[in-house]
Amino acid sequence: MAAVSPSLVAAVLAHSGRLEKEDLGARLARLSRRVDELKGEVCTMIQKKYSEFLPSLQSAEELAAQVDRLCGSIDLLRAQIENEVQRDLNVAIAEFTELKQQLERDTLILSVLKKLQEFDTAIKDYNAALQEKKYVVAAQQLEKAQSSLKLLESRKGFELKILKALGMELTVQTQNMLYQLGEEWQKMVVWKLPPSKELSSLESARQTELHLCTKLLKEEEIADSPVTSVLRAFAILGELHTKIKLFGQLLLKCILKPLISHPSLQPSVTEQPEAVVLRFETIEPNSEPSSPVEVFDKIRLVLEVLHIQLLNVPVDECVEGEKDGRTVLAQVLGDMIWGELSDCLIQDCLVYSIPTNSNKLEQYVEVIKSTEEFEKALKSMCFLKGDATDLLKYARNVNAHFANKKCQDVIVAARNLMTSEIHNTVKITPESSVALPKLPDPTAGDHVKMQKASKTLRNEMVNLENETKLSQHTFSLPACRISVSVERLMELAYQTLSEATASTDQCCIQLFYAVRNIFQLFYDVVPTYHKENLQKLPQLAAIHHNNCMYIAHHLLTLGHQFRYRLTSMLCDGAATFVDLVPGFRRLGIECFLAQMRAQKGELLERLSSARNFSNVDDEENYAAANKAIRQVLHQLRRLGKVWQDVLPATVYCKAMGTLLNTALVEIISRVTALEDISAEDADRLHSLCRTVAEEGPRVFAPLPEESENRKYQEEVPVYVHRWMTFKQLMLILQANLQEIVDQWADGKGPLAAEFSPAEVKSLIRALFQNTERRAAALAKIR
Repeated sequence: MAAVSPSLVAAVLAHSGRLEKEDLGARLARLSRRVDELKGEVCTMIQKKYSEFLPSLQSAEELAAQVDRLCGSIDLLRAQIENEVQRDLNVAIAEFTELKQQLERDTLILSVLKKLQEFDTAIKDYNAALQEKKYVVAAQQLEKAQSSLKLLESRKGFELKILKALGMELTVQTQNMLYQLGEEWQKMVVWKLPPSKELSSLESARQTELHLCTKLLKEEEIADSPVTSVLRAFAILGELHTKIKLFGQLLLKCILKPLISHPSLQPSVTEQPEAVVLRFETIEPNSEPSSPVEVFDKIRLVLEVLHIQLLNVPVDECVEGEKDGRTVLAQVLGDMIWGELSDCLIQDCLVYSIPTNSNKLEQYVEVIKSTEEFEKALKSMCFLKGDATDLLKYARNVNAHFANKKCQDVIVAARNLMTSEIHNTVKITPESSVALPKLPDPTAGDHVKMQKASKTLRNEMVNLENETKLSQHTFSLPACRISVSVERLMELAYQTLSEATASTDQCCIQLFYAVRNIFQLFYDVVPTYHKENLQKLPQLAAIHHNNCMYIAHHLLTLGHQFRYRLTSMLCDGAATFVDLVPGFRRLGIECFLAQMRAQKGELLERLSSARNFSNVDDEENYAAANKAIRQVLHQLRRLGKVWQDVLPATVYCKAMGTLLNTALVEIISRVTALEDISAEDADRLHSLCRTVAEEGPRVFAPLPEESENRKYQEEVPVYVHRWMTFKQLMLILQANLQEIVDQWADGKGPLAAEFSPAEVKSLIRALFQNTERRAAALAKIR
């Protein structure tokens, strides 16, 4: 590209500068003209606004001058008010306050005087009404006087000394009226009570009379009758409840409760011209409690007489919402005494009417119906109100009460049996059985099916039975003697369970557990109540042992016998008594073992006086040893007599064998411990042992018939563990060295079976002198 010449560039720039200067000058000229135009417009506007503002400014200045003049006038008036008017106003306020206080005092005095006038008028009207025996009006006037006096006493800061006197006067007049009302009441209701303090006794009840000196009134005459006037006056004065409460207590104690407690009492109503007399008559005495039907009839008769003569009177004004628009005296009396009366009816009447047998429960419907009719009659007399009371609820709940009563009776009967004498016994044999009532057939369907299946199976397997059969008495209790009370106790348990099978489910459960409680009670009561006798008397300990075993024997199958005849709730394994069996067995065993330990102690104590059977060649030592042996045998014979025909034969023999074995062990240990036995000592020791060997088997006499005891006496070694040892000891005492060696027979003879080599060697050294023959014999004993 060709290069641009500098001169050309400079010319262009110069031309551009000239153009810009010309444009700028034109713009400045236009702006200047515009400014001049705006200045003219502003000046015109300012002149216009100033011409409008000037009049307003002048008007404002005139108003400000007027305000200043008014403020001056106000200040002048304020000064005049503060100096003159305020002083007059304060004087007027003070005068007004004083007049107001005076008015209030005058008003209060006027009201007090008015109340005093009302009080005086009420007292005057009261006196006039009281003289005319208008007791309701008189009581109302007293009530007005009381309200006027209370209003006067409530005036604070205004107290009159006369108020105290008025209060005393009102109290006197009130007490005077109450006294007159009481006199009228005593004329209407006259009690004739015996002097005895025990008013509820039969003899006192015969002398009790209630005189109602009120004429029989028609319905329209009741409201204006004297009795109504007296009772309403009592109500107005607030003393009705006190008076009726006293009347109700006497009615309960002297009439109603004796009728409930004494079946021989009958209410008698005698009508006289001016009164009705209520008294008692007696019929033939009956030891059994009255039936509820008879008691309800008696009480209803008494209350009907009272209702007609006394209780059917209104005691207040007509009140909207209440039956017949009034409250009668029967309702007041019922509210006061019904609770105690119903409790007495339950405790002294209905309780004794609860059946003791489930078969009689259906007959109890009559009692329930009679109770309903009784309460209905009381409600018709306004004596009761509302729905069923505790009395009717108790009667309707007969099933629960029957179960409770039955359980209570069962427990009481069982406890009486447990605390009776143990020594009254009865013989039990394998053929014996509890007098069990006939049980109904089981109704459980599964059990019936099981029975049918078992019968079919038995018929099919009859040919597979083993020809060898167990005895029918294999699982029977062995012959022994038990307490009559325990036999009756088991009969009671069976009878109770039998009754449970015919009862409702709830009753059945209660009776079942009552039977369990019988046995648990036996476990706790008998060992404690008879503790001293069981410790001291061996026969009672044996009888108690048999009693426990007898109960345990029946408990094994008792639950099974009734399992399918009880309620279904007990058929799933709960109906059992097997869990009680170990406890009863342990109870009998522990008692008998304690007696055995005591007898063992006595045997050892007697043998301790034998002087260790040493030097019996001395007459005194021999006499002591012989006496000890005789005492041991005498003790065993005595025990044999008291246990004979009481304990089972096997238990008897084991017990006597254990005691005889204790004596033999002591004798053997004493004799084998002797270091020197002379020939005369040996003869006398043998004589003593022979006495034991001859007399010992005779104590094994479990049965009264002597001939039947022979087999037990022949089995002495079976029951006396050390009997053969004792026999071998007797042989050693009379044998020579060779005979002893022969009996040993190199450790295989009968002597070796009973004695150890050391014991035999000790006896040889004690019996024989130290010779070569003795040494040779000792060498063979090994």
